[in-house]
Amino acid sequence: MFSAQYENSAVAPNRFVADGGGLPLRLLAALALLSGTLVMGAKSASSGALPVVQPNRNVERAGALRNGVLTVTLEAKESHFWIDGPSRPPTTVEAFSEPGKQPQMPGPLARVPQGAQIRFSVRNSLSSPLTFFVPASVHGDTDQTTALDSVVVAPGAVGQLVTRAKAPGNYVYRATTPGGANAVTLLAGVLAGALVVDTAGAPARPKDRVFVIMATLDSAAATHLAESHSPDFAVGGPNGFEGISFTINGRAWPNTERIPGIVGDSLHWRVMNASNVPHPMHMHGFYYRVDAFGGPSADQFGHPAPRQMVVTQLLPPWAAMSMTWSPDRPGNWIFHCHFALHNMPDSMAAAANDPRMRDMVGLVLGVNVAGRPGVRGAADPERYRHLRLVATVNSLLKIGVLNPPGRYIPEPSMRFILEEHGRRVDTKRAFSPELDLTRGEPVSITIVNHLPEPTSVHWHGIEIEDSYMDGAPGVSGEGTRLTPEIAPGDSFEARFTPPRSGTFMYHAHVDEPREEQAGLEGALIVRDPGSPLSPDDHVFFFKGAGINGERNPDTVVFHAGRPARLRFFNLANWEVMTFFSLTARPDSALGLANDTLLVRWRSLAKDGFDLPAAQQHPRPARQLVSMGETYDFEYTPLHKGTLRLELRELRGPQGKLLFRVPIRVE
Repeated sequence: MFSAQYENSAVAPNRFVADGGGLPLRLLAALALLSGTLVMGAKSASSGALPVVQPNRNVERAGALRNGVLTVTLEAKESHFWIDGPSRPPTTVEAFSEPGKQPQMPGPLARVPQGAQIRFSVRNSLSSPLTFFVPASVHGDTDQTTALDSVVVAPGAVGQLVTRAKAPGNYVYRATTPGGANAVTLLAGVLAGALVVDTAGAPARPKDRVFVIMATLDSAAATHLAESHSPDFAVGGPNGFEGISFTINGRAWPNTERIPGIVGDSLHWRVMNASNVPHPMHMHGFYYRVDAFGGPSADQFGHPAPRQMVVTQLLPPWAAMSMTWSPDRPGNWIFHCHFALHNMPDSMAAAANDPRMRDMVGLVLGVNVAGRPGVRGAADPERYRHLRLVATVNSLLKIGVLNPPGRYIPEPSMRFILEEHGRRVDTKRAFSPELDLTRGEPVSITIVNHLPEPTSVHWHGIEIEDSYMDGAPGVSGEGTRLTPEIAPGDSFEARFTPPRSGTFMYHAHVDEPREEQAGLEGALIVRDPGSPLSPDDHVFFFKGAGINGERNPDTVVFHAGRPARLRFFNLANWEVMTFFSLTARPDSALGLANDTLLVRWRSLAKDGFDLPAAQQHPRPARQLVSMGETYDFEYTPLHKGTLRLELRELRGPQGKLLFRVPIRVE
C-alpha cells in the first residue's frame, strides 16, 4: 500500500483528487494546435548558470535496487532546456535529476520487478510547493486520472512516497506546482518520467526499449494559458500558434534516436504518453502487436483487443502500451504520431533549408532495418498493373487550410486524378478517388505532380516490400538511396504488391496538415481476387471538411436482410477523438453515454487486419476512430426504415456533432 513520509512539517502526504481529471476533453484542441519547438521564454540564459536538461534514452534504471526495494532520489530544480542543442535559445523549465547528475527529460527511469517496493525521495529545489504523483494503479488500485498517490513538498524540503509495485505495466510519475498553466497540463515543466513494473520472473536485463512522449510549453505559452483562463487560446507569434515542444525521450525529429534492427528481429517497445494530449501512434510498412495497454482514460476511449494487430494505436493522455513487431523487410521506416499538427514545424523548428515549413518535426522515430538473406524480392515487371495518380490544384475552389499554423485561411483545393488505360476518375472536389487493388496483384502507380509545390504519397497500412516506395521523403529507402520529394512537373513510380485484403488509405507525406486538408488523400481498398465491388460495401472517409469530400453527404442505401460492410477512416487534422455511431435516433440529442437506439454491428477488422473469429462479436454501434485508423464493421438491417451515421467529437457531455449521414433501408 501507499505511504508517505516527510522530514518536516511543511511536507504533507495526500491522495490527489482533482476536478481537472477530465480536463483533456476540453483542452485537446488547444494543446493539439500548439505545434513546433521552443522559443525564448521569460526566463532566459541570462538568469544564471542553470544546469542543462539532457535527453534520457531510458535504458538505465535510476536509483538502487536492493533486497526487493528500489530507492530513487530525485531533485526538482530549474534548468535550461535546448530542444536539440545550443543553436537555439533556451527556455527555463522544472526538471528532475538524480544526485550528482544533470537533469533529464523525461525524468530518470524507475524500473522494478513485480512485488518490489519503490521508495521515492523527492527534494524540492524550486521556489514553489511541489506535488509529486504516482498512479495508484501501480499497487493495484483503480486506474483513473484522479486515482493518484501523492506527497506535497515545500520549497527546500524533502518528501518521500513509498508504494508497492503489485501490477505489472507501464506508468508515468509526474509532479506539478500550484496554479498557472499547470492546471491545464497537469505537469510542471518536464517533471515526468517512466515507471515500469516488470512481470515476476522477467529477465534481469530486459530486451525492450522505453519511449516517453512529452509536450512541453515554453514560458510564453504557459503565461498566456495561465492568463487566458480558456482552453481555446492562441499564443501569437508569426505563425499564430507556437510554444509547445513535442519530444520522444527528450528529442524532436529529426534529432530523435534511430533504432537499429535486423530483418527477423523481434522488437519490444514500451511507449508512454507523459502528456495531457492524445497521440495516435502509426508504424510505416508494418503491423505491430499491442501486448499490453493501460492508462487512466483507457476505459473511456476503449482498449485494443488482447494482442491486437494495428498500424495505428491511439494513446490517450497518460496512457501507455507495450508493443512487439518484427521487420521482415530491410530499409528505413518511421514510427510517428499521426496527429499531423504534432509533427508540423513553426518558424523556430523549421530547418534552414525548409523555408516553407513542409518537413516533419516532433514525434517521429526512425528505424533502420538491416537485411538478411532470403528477403522476398520484387515482382516480375511484366505482371504489374499500371495506374497513374495525377496531383492537381483547383485555384477556383478554396478551402480552409491551416497555413500558417493556427490560422485557417482559404487556399486552393488539391486532389489526385486516377488514370488507367485511358479511363479517368476525377472527384472534382477537395478529395481524391478510391484506389481499388487486388490482393497479390503487383501494382505500379506513377504519381505525377502538377502542383506548384513538392509532394509525395504514403501507402498507409500497406506492407510495402521496398521502403523506398513508402513515401517519406529523405527517410524511406536504404543507404544513399532515399525517397525524394516529387518536384513540380516531376513524377515518381511506386511499386508494391498488397499482401492482404482490407481497408487502407493513401495520403500526401509532405506538408501533411496542409496538403491532406487540401484533398491529397483517399481510400485504398484491397480485395480478394475475383471479389467484385458490392453495392453493400460502403466507404465513410472523414477528412475534417466532410465525409468522402462532402459537407452534406447524400443518403446511403442499405438493404434489409443483406449484410452491409462499413469501412470507416479518419484522416482529419483536428478531430482526434471522433466517435462513429449508427443509430435510429431521429434527432441530435445523442450523448456519449448509453444509447438504447444504437443498433448492433459486428467487428470485422482494424487497420486492414482481420480480427480473430472470437473477437468478431456483435456490439453497440459506436466506435472511436482516431487519426490514421481504419475500422471495418458489418451490419445487417432486418427491417425497412431510416438510420443515421453520426460523427461526434468528444467535446462536452453530449459530444460535438460534426456530420450526419442519412441512411435509408430498403
